[in-house]
Amino acid sequence: MSQTELLEIWVYLSTSPLLGLTATLLAYVLAHRFYLRCNASPLANPVAIAIAMLISLLVLTKTPYKDYFDGAKFVHFLLGPATVALAIPLYKQLETIKRVMLPLLLSLLIGVLVGAVTAIYIGKVFGASKPTLLSLAPKSVTSPVAMSIAEHIGGLPSLTAALVVSTGIVGAVFGPSLLKALKIDDARAMGVALGVTSHGVGTSRAFQLSAQMGAFAGLSMALAALANALLLPWIVSWLPF
Repeated sequence: MSQTELLEIWVYLSTSPLLGLTATLLAYVLAHRFYLRCNASPLANPVAIAIAMLISLLVLTKTPYKDYFDGAKFVHFLLGPATVALAIPLYKQLETIKRVMLPLLLSLLIGVLVGAVTAIYIGKVFGASKPTLLSLAPKSVTSPVAMSIAEHIGGLPSLTAALVVSTGIVGAVFGPSLLKALKIDDARAMGVALGVTSHGVGTSRAFQLSAQMGAFAGLSMALAALANALLLPWIVSWLPF
């Protein structure tokens, strides 16, 4: 394909909502191929690489984020059905989930409390402002819920969104290796840990490792979002800032 033809394609896409959709799909396809070439190394996380590629594209072409999202919203819409589809592997693990429901709920509660409180106090040690601390609290919750929680408790939803993505990527990249280093190799426990701390990105990584781990991660992600929405306003009201 000649340079002129490439330029004509770019001119067309740059004025069309197809730009965001095309760029998003192409970035992920390339990132996933790179991930496979690296023998599925967690350090080559395709989500992180795709995000970096898209940010670079928008900066280099000076494309406003709104113009990009006009097309990318079609992919964003699919997040809902994809989340609902997690019910299928959950159903397949239903009997196992019933047997471990009590320890699962206890782990979930502890994970939510520890995750929020440690994030706030670590931020406080480094001199973060109160709005920043409140934005840190829901960092382990899936993005739409986290942003709503942040707005409700006085945080900055846009900052929370960035923290959520960062938390998910870090958890997906380093979480499984850390758990194995701690001699935690039970797929159920690993799934709960990834779901509670790294939401959707961690759940995606869990499914890559095993169906059971993914099922527990998906369940924990959903329950953690509910628990955070109910508990975080109460937790931050008791913490001294």
